[in-house]
Amino acid sequence: MNLEHVKKIDPEIYEAIVRETEREQNKILLIASENYASRAVLEAQGSIFTNKYAEGYPSKRYYGGCEYADIVEKLAIQRAKELFGAEHVNVQPHSGTQANMAVYFSFLKPGDTILGMNLAHGGHLSHGASVNFTGMLYKTVSYGVNKDTGYIEMDEVRRLALQHKPRMIVVGASAYSRIIDFKTFSEISKEVGAYLLADIAHIAGLIAANQHPSPIPYADFVTSTTHKTLRGPRGGIIMCKAEHAKIIDKMIFPGIQGGPLVHVIAAKAVALKEALTEEFKDYQKKVISNAKRLADGLIKRGFKIISGGTDNHLMLVDLSNMNVTGKEAEEALDKAGITVNKNSIPYDDKPPTITSGIRLGTPSITTRGMGDSEIDEIADIISNIIRNINNSSAITDMNKRVKALCDKHPIY
Repeated sequence: MNLEHVKKIDPEIYEAIVRETEREQNKILLIASENYASRAVLEAQGSIFTNKYAEGYPSKRYYGGCEYADIVEKLAIQRAKELFGAEHVNVQPHSGTQANMAVYFSFLKPGDTILGMNLAHGGHLSHGASVNFTGMLYKTVSYGVNKDTGYIEMDEVRRLALQHKPRMIVVGASAYSRIIDFKTFSEISKEVGAYLLADIAHIAGLIAANQHPSPIPYADFVTSTTHKTLRGPRGGIIMCKAEHAKIIDKMIFPGIQGGPLVHVIAAKAVALKEALTEEFKDYQKKVISNAKRLADGLIKRGFKIISGGTDNHLMLVDLSNMNVTGKEAEEALDKAGITVNKNSIPYDDKPPTITSGIRLGTPSITTRGMGDSEIDEIADIISNIIRNINNSSAITDMNKRVKALCDKHPIY
């Protein structure tokens, strides 16, 4: 994008943008929640719609001059409905957490019980973590994964649901690599009279491309971000049954938000249109095959993967047998040009600031066009870095290999 005006008015911000562009181009990004938005998405988000206030909803605004904002929002809604098969869609949430907040505030009262996935086992902050508003406002109960298999145990979910009688059950994760059984979660929810909220922030793109079962037929509410595997702008979305539409819309505005970000909604609409193409479906298939190959490549090199592999776009690597912490691995990999995040593993004995694992994901490298040979190279580079974590010469050598991959696959 042309940055001549930023360069002239604010050289410091211009420099930060240039450096970030260089970072994203010259490093291999394996953070599972990140991706490269297309030029079309970037252009829409940087458009003149950033000037417009449009409180309310299409054809029911509190400001004048919203006729083109209405077109943008209607298109985003229409495309999301087509993509996911949802009865009702709200595209105004500023983030995935705010989408979740709107659902909670609409149908729960402070003190009600939520049953969600344990943050330390791969859940999300907004699913009941004590440091999050959910843990502050509601009574939270957590389910996790089996210590031996790394899979969610549905019998344990049912036992906790029957014991605690939650008002809402939350299904979704930020570090779980297996297929989620939305149908059984729905059956358990009905059994205890709970609402079911499916947070598909991480796997929305996979679901859109029919590469993962959809929660739409089973959940009362489905929330998501619009970036990650969906490859759009940073933002949120809520999908729900038609019967809940008015309550959800009222909670987003005027309940917890003011004016929607029309420029971001425009970018969401562009991303949703891109997601309706055959190319997008092929891309999501490749995201999964790349993840499986990376997991297999690391296993062959002696690494432990939680649950033994992956069905989606990410994996959780247990580094305990390498005598390396997640923090140490993150820092060493970054020096070599590979960006990851340290991540707690289930039943971790180290604090979240240190961790015993790292989380890896393939959306970004797949967007860059990397495939089998590049994945094999990345697995070998990661192995060399972890096994020579205090060898600066080895890390420098690995950085050269990373740079060669990046040069071959420009981000734009």
